[in-house]
Amino acid sequence: MKLKVLDLSRVLAGPVCSMMLGDLGADVIKVERPGEGDETRGWGPPFDADGESAYFLAVNRNKKSLAADLTIEADRALVLELVRGADVVLENFLPGSLARLHVEPEKLVEQHPSLIWCTISGFGPQSMRPGYDFVIQAECGWMAITGEPAGPPIKSGVALADVIAGKDAAIAILAAVAARAAGQLPVVERLINISLADCARAALVNVAQNVLVSAKEAKRWGNAHPNLVPYQLFASADRPFVIAVGNDRQWRACVEILGLPDLAGDRSLATNAGRVENRERLIAAVTARVRQMGAQHWIDRLQSVGVPCGVVRTVGEALEFSDADARTGVPPSVPGSVRLPPPKLDEHGDSIRAAGWRAFLP
Repeated sequence: MKLKVLDLSRVLAGPVCSMMLGDLGADVIKVERPGEGDETRGWGPPFDADGESAYFLAVNRNKKSLAADLTIEADRALVLELVRGADVVLENFLPGSLARLHVEPEKLVEQHPSLIWCTISGFGPQSMRPGYDFVIQAECGWMAITGEPAGPPIKSGVALADVIAGKDAAIAILAAVAARAAGQLPVVERLINISLADCARAALVNVAQNVLVSAKEAKRWGNAHPNLVPYQLFASADRPFVIAVGNDRQWRACVEILGLPDLAGDRSLATNAGRVENRERLIAAVTARVRQMGAQHWIDRLQSVGVPCGVVRTVGEALEFSDADARTGVPPSVPGSVRLPPPKLDEHGDSIRAAGWRAFLP
């Protein structure tokens, strides 16, 4: 069954979700404000040759665009007709905003027993605070644990709270679709609420659990790991690289291939707990050793004995290993395909107004 997804969301978390569903084969109509569209259309430079921002292009492939103003009765009627034909509606309006426009999710879900409605918010359905990734990273513990130990809190280089929330929303939607296929879902289970704050807190995983178990506040470790040693960045003779020892076998292989017999024979370092306890002197010895040769020399040796490691690549270098495209972005991370490039604003408005969901028919 091909899903029909009506996307009323904008910026990042919602568009990530609808793009993933589109990559998986869903028909997606992106509803945008006339004239301006999704505000990320203006988030640049860079812009491509057609004037489209790289930001917008990154998360809006496999969608058709309809410009509609929900304050205008005819446009609202069109959107409500699309809702009636949809399997999923996705939106990120502040609480009460849609109801004031006479679009009421609870009533629509009651009226249409197969409809799934997903709302993405910053801080939950009761909060009027807008959801901005930077604020979420600050308030949900991420910045407190990111950066050098003696430095200031730092945000992630990617708006990961938005990205994770978008992926979580896609998972929740697909779970509801699967449950719907097994039998009629009650209204409460077809109204999905995803908040960036909840997703960000859940994504703290082991760091959060460390705090819960130890009752000690988490701190910044820079490029090191609070629970594993050695598991961090090192400077070689030519460029930085990482070593990620995850078990005792890898540790033994690591120190042997690096030529560090003193560490190899040190019983206090035989287990990860011992290595964490003796972090400073262990890291000092490894650091001094790897500075003697270039990164590729060490990577070749470490990989030959199964020790996880890797050179620090630029974004451009990383993209060389993919089929990334300047128009359609990085290829799907799920088993999907790129069928449509990101749309121009209202590019498909005429066909959707004339045919509704039939605009996707060949």
